[in-house]
Amino acid sequence: QLQESGGGSVQAGGSLRLTCVRSRYTGGDHCMGWFRQAPGKEREGVASIDRYSTITYADSVQCRFTISKDSARNTMYLQMNDLRPEASAMYSCAANSKFYCDGGHCCGDVYEYNYWGQGTQVTVSS
Repeated sequence: QLQESGGGSVQAGGSLRLTCVRSRYTGGDHCMGWFRQAPGKEREGVASIDRYSTITYADSVQCRFTISKDSARNTMYLQMNDLRPEASAMYSCAANSKFYCDGGHCCGDVYEYNYWGQGTQVTVSS
């Protein structure tokens, strides 16, 4: 199971820190990632981190968002700074444990993630 928290409403330029807790985890994830979906738009990847801690960001959040994980706590974070109105969306965390994804090459593909949280809403006002 995955559970997100930390969403909320902020003004443009503000910051939020999202948290994703992976419960009942027994190992085997190749990637974990943050995704977002705004009304009327497709879900898009925001950032991902693989089991070797290789990180990838969407161009739109590069240098403003930071993904990290605490393996001891089975927890992943997304620090979001300098938030812009276009960042408003439902943010979900996800994990990929498909055996053929070992090596992290699936981390950028939303369709390869097989565990999803319920999401947490982020609203940025101008």
